[in-house]
Amino acid sequence: MINLPEARVTVQAIGQEREPVVIIDNFTGQPERLRAMGEGAHYYPAGVDYPGRRAPADPSYLDLRRDLMMQVMARVFGLTRGVQCEVAAFSIVSLAPGQLSPRQRIPHHDHSDAGRVAIMHYLDGPESGGTAFYRHRRTGFEAITPDREAAYAAALEEDEREFGPPPVVYPTQSERFEQIGAVEARVDRLALYRGRQLHSGIIPDPQALSEDPAKGRLTVNMFLFGS
Repeated sequence: MINLPEARVTVQAIGQEREPVVIIDNFTGQPERLRAMGEGAHYYPAGVDYPGRRAPADPSYLDLRRDLMMQVMARVFGLTRGVQCEVAAFSIVSLAPGQLSPRQRIPHHDHSDAGRVAIMHYLDGPESGGTAFYRHRRTGFEAITPDREAAYAAALEEDEREFGPPPVVYPTQSERFEQIGAVEARVDRLALYRGRQLHSGIIPDPQALSEDPAKGRLTVNMFLFGS
């Protein structure tokens, strides 16, 4: 039986829309084991949305804190039925800024559905950055709900006409987006937030990025959904 360390849970309300972000520290108590699994995984290019490589991950370790996770999903996100994992992957941010597509150079949202919660499990410390949350200046949107999708898409086109293409850098505060909050990466820290929130990885040193999971910015990314 695994003796888990005491988990430290923090709940933040981000921005003017007060979307919740949950931080759980000391989640597994054995991050070195998880990192070893990530270093031995087989990676593939992640595609148009993620600026790097991914490999399948087994999400069953969430059951180490099953009771806590169910409490968080119910009390914070209002999800009490059919909660399950939709996606789980080891992820390595590895693209140089010059390789980023225009959509990878601005904050993004994963889903507009309130029933989908993103999980970021950090396996590195603060030197690897973290996750930042944003407000879109033109619309004031901090989360992209289904009724906002069309207006947000139109506003991004207006941004393009006024400002031109996004700068060739990883997303940061700009004339398009205002940063409204952040989670600092810490080893064995879990962050949970609705996928509809505008967010991006914080990449402090793009030159340090690597495709080698033993050297690169390694995380586990998951999505839970329920109702």
